[in-house]
Amino acid sequence: MDIRAAIMGLAFALMWSSAFTSARIIVADASPLFSLALRFLISGLLGIWIARAMGQSWHLTRAQWRATIIFGICQNALYLGLNFYAMQTVQASVAAIIASTMPLLVALANWLLLGQRLSWMGVLGLLAGLVGVALIMGARIGAGVDLFGVMLCGIGAVALTLATLSVRNATTGGNFMMVVGLQMLVGSAILFVAAPLFETIRISPSWPLAIAFVYTTLIPGLTATYIWFRLLDRIGAVRAATFHFLNPVFGVGIAALLLSERLTLQDLIGVLIITAGILAVQLARQPKA
Repeated sequence: MDIRAAIMGLAFALMWSSAFTSARIIVADASPLFSLALRFLISGLLGIWIARAMGQSWHLTRAQWRATIIFGICQNALYLGLNFYAMQTVQASVAAIIASTMPLLVALANWLLLGQRLSWMGVLGLLAGLVGVALIMGARIGAGVDLFGVMLCGIGAVALTLATLSVRNATTGGNFMMVVGLQMLVGSAILFVAAPLFETIRISPSWPLAIAFVYTTLIPGLTATYIWFRLLDRIGAVRAATFHFLNPVFGVGIAALLLSERLTLQDLIGVLIITAGILAVQLARQPKA
């Protein structure tokens, strides 16, 4: 892996992890589904405008159209929609930890459902990840965490896992920014329909809301997604997924720093165990030289 790819991976992990904190700030002053739909509309239109300015085409490959639709539904509407809704009652650090189990869920599904062989290191990594999640969630449940919100985050993680398993060769054919923009518009359309059905639409204008909304729209929403597609094209899905092992640490750390979310020693131990588990699973899946 070259230095440029490493920098891209670190940047993606940091941006992606920060989205939970900014989302928590947004849902304090605005209804989650409507605000997310508006964010996707702005990000999607901006992404398409940038793509056209870069000379990119609307004519995507079959695999790219498939990726656009699946990611628009599973990643944007389901995964992010459920996480935004849950973070009305669930801390950003809890949502980040649950979402960070996605690489573990992908490896588990590949092993159990698709028959892909997993080495002893990968098996130990899966077990470590499960132990880490159980350690953290056991303490949070004892402290009275909202179980419905936790369930929504879990369903969201499963939806993102299904999207990851379903999409193959999404980067073949270029037009990365066009794919990013279009899949956001798919999510936006679904959420604009869902918002009035599942929530009372509200917006309480404030500077924290404005700053968090602009940041989430431009950085985790647009920039991080574009970097992810470029990283997939540069080093492949297996190597790129290794950077997910940073997400528990970054997600919990940013939430503690900006939102003053309390972290116990048990939380920190659980995060380190999950991080080690994700890293072990991803290293076990690396192709042999």
